[in-house]
Amino acid sequence: MRIATFNVQSLRLRGDRLSGAHDDDTPERADPALDHRDRRLTAQVIRKLDADVLALQEVFDSATLDHFHDQYLIPAKVPPYPHRICLPGNDGRGLDIALLSRIAPRDVVSHASLCPADLGLTVPPGLRAETPIFRRDCLRVELASLTLFLVHFKAPYPDPDAARPVRALEAAALRALIDARFDDPARAMWLILGDLNDPWDAQAPPATAPVLPPFSVNLMDRVPQNARWSYHDAWSDRYGRPDQILASPALARACPDATPHILRHGMALEASRNLGPHFPDVGRHRPHASDHAALVIDIGTAPAG
Repeated sequence: MRIATFNVQSLRLRGDRLSGAHDDDTPERADPALDHRDRRLTAQVIRKLDADVLALQEVFDSATLDHFHDQYLIPAKVPPYPHRICLPGNDGRGLDIALLSRIAPRDVVSHASLCPADLGLTVPPGLRAETPIFRRDCLRVELASLTLFLVHFKAPYPDPDAARPVRALEAAALRALIDARFDDPARAMWLILGDLNDPWDAQAPPATAPVLPPFSVNLMDRVPQNARWSYHDAWSDRYGRPDQILASPALARACPDATPHILRHGMALEASRNLGPHFPDVGRHRPHASDHAALVIDIGTAPAG
C-alpha cells in the first residue's frame, strides 16, 4: 500500500476557481492565471506520488476537494480517488485535513470537538478548558489492516512560545487517542502522518514528544539527516521538517525497509537546497505546487513476527 501526505498550502475554492498556493488567501491577492498554474503543479505532484491513500492538509472544504479532483487531478491523468473526505475542523480560515483514497475506509472519525476534559488532560496555563484541543482536527481512518491518524498541529507562528503548549496538548491528545484505540499500541498497526509543525530548531524535548520515539518509530529517521527537510519559508529562507510519518513499533518492525521518499518536484526554485528535478512550469517563487514537499512511503501490513 502506498501512503502519502502533502500540505497543499491554502487550497480553497472561490466561486468557480481555486486559490493559488500562497498563505495570504484573499481575493485581493488573486491572480487567476498564476493560481491555475500553481494548482496544475499541485496535481502533477499528486500524479507523481501515485498513492493509494493520500492525506492532505490545508483544504478548505469538501467542495474544494471535489473541484480539485475533477478539474485538476482527472485532467492530469491521475487515476480517480473515489473516496474523498474533508470534514469541518477548527481552523479559523477553514483550512482542514482531507483524505483522498482508492481504498474504501472502514471508518473515518473526526476529533474536532474534543476538549481536554474529554480525555482527562490538564489544560496548560493560558489555554481555556472549553477550547477544542485540535486546531484543525485529528482524523482516524480505519483501513482493513492499518489505522491512520491524520493531523496538522498548531504552527509555531506568529508566536512560537504561545504555540508550543497548544501543539504539546495536541500531541498529548493524539497519544491518548491511540492508547484508547488499542489494547497494546506498541503491537498494533498504525501510522501518524501529516504536518506536526515542530520547527527545525525545536527545543528539547519537542512539543510533540508524547507521540515521538519511543512511543512510535519516526520513519523519516530512515532518510539521511541532511535530506529530511520538506518545507521552505521564502521570506526567511529557512528550511524545516514539519512533515512526518510515525509508525507503531510493530509496523516499523514488519516493514524494516520502508523508507519515505520526499518529493520536491513542485517546490519553488528559490528553495536552493533542492538539487533534484523540478517540474517544467515551476518558477523562482511562483508558480509552485506548495511551500511543502510531499512524503510517500510503501507500507506492507503483514503481522510482525
